[in-house]
Amino acid sequence: MTSNRDIFRIIVFAALILSTFAFSQNRKQELETRRQELRREIQKISELQAETKSKAQSELSLIEDFNYKITVLNNLIKITNQQANYLTREINANQKKITSLRAELKQLKEDYAAMVVKSYKSKNKQSKVMFLLSSTDFKQAYKRLQYIKQYANHQKQQGETIKAKTVELQNTNQDLLKQREEKERLISENRVTQRTLEATKKQHESLMQSIKKNMSRYTAQIKAKQQEADRIDREIEKIIKAAIARSNKRVGKSESSTSFALTAEEKILASNFVANKGKLPWPVEKGYVKLRYGNQPHPINRSLTIKSNGVRIATEKGAQVRTVFSGEVIGVITLKNVNPLVMVRHGNYITTYKNLSKVYVKEGDKVNTKQVIGEVATNRATNESVLSFVVSKESDTQDPAAWIYKM
Repeated sequence: MTSNRDIFRIIVFAALILSTFAFSQNRKQELETRRQELRREIQKISELQAETKSKAQSELSLIEDFNYKITVLNNLIKITNQQANYLTREINANQKKITSLRAELKQLKEDYAAMVVKSYKSKNKQSKVMFLLSSTDFKQAYKRLQYIKQYANHQKQQGETIKAKTVELQNTNQDLLKQREEKERLISENRVTQRTLEATKKQHESLMQSIKKNMSRYTAQIKAKQQEADRIDREIEKIIKAAIARSNKRVGKSESSTSFALTAEEKILASNFVANKGKLPWPVEKGYVKLRYGNQPHPINRSLTIKSNGVRIATEKGAQVRTVFSGEVIGVITLKNVNPLVMVRHGNYITTYKNLSKVYVKEGDKVNTKQVIGEVATNRATNESVLSFVVSKESDTQDPAAWIYKM
């Protein structure tokens, strides 16, 4: 007799199998979703790079593009390999299942054949009647009648089981065929990706060899570019400090404070901004990140450090710039030899949109999520359109990838 403890163990075991299966299916779906995202990313890179082919890109910019494309291609190969490995495990499991089902089906058919033979030998009504009449008493006759019924039901049930197992075996064989086809497709795609990666690496290496011949000139360009970025960042910091001073003066607090004095409405706005962390829309509809947030070695001269307070997004010519959340414009800045930038305040958070060719808002304007505030500038010499985007809490910059959806 099965005890309560045995029943509990069976339930726990079944639950573990189901949860493992569910986890495996979810993991497979996650990998496929990520693989498709990476394929779209490569497509975006190819499309946007095609726009710049009409004019000579700078070597610095090309190196950035190659580095990013190599990273994405490596990630795609890695994800596809993981998918293929999952399929290999599933194929092996299905092959074992098919072997087990065939053995089980063979035994069921043998048992069923034996039953049919036995039933045939005693199928005439007279033998069944004699079997009942030879009973010593009513009780034995009743039991023999029940046995005849049970035997007939068991024979029928055995036939149904054989049908069900046959269907299960057919379905498993079909699943196995699909898995093998899918695995072969993934392997074939990975071969193409690998060839693209190798070609991109060769282009990267060839360009680096050319650059190394004039490393001093490129190093000077890199330093000048970083100095310009630092100058813009200092101006942004001045705007933020001025906005904090105005905010504090309005409520009678110290103007030297480094934090915004928020009204009840601004507190709600800041809270909503934080609640949408990781879900904010991209500041442009189409693009990819060329330069990520934080201090990082320069891809050409690794002894130099890039200080990136935000991200640089390569996009299409004439791309519209959109606010990532509702707020108030606290600055529209135009510096010498620098394209305009717009700063939007969201409570005590600020988003900054740099390198605009056109600006459609002015200081003090209220803006909504995804409202177009300008257009990205296109470099006439290189034909590149790149938006610089910054997220900060007061004057402290933060990684935009943590705020923007799937950045």
